[in-house]
Amino acid sequence: MQYKVIETSDVTEESLEEILNQWTAEGWRYDGMQFVVKESARRPSMAFVLFVKTDEEEGT
Repeated sequence: MQYKVIETSDVTEESLEEILNQWTAEGWRYDGMQFVVKESARRPSMAFVLFVKTDEEEGT
């Protein structure tokens, strides 16, 4: 199994949607999302989007 972590500081609906669409189109399966929120802010300052790919999904 392989893992891919995409880090982004542009935490908007559009940018997260673009990341999800790009990597799933390349055969990666969405596995989760983690947000970094500073105490002084209401919105996340960073996001980590997690994907996985098994050997079967790679075609090997």
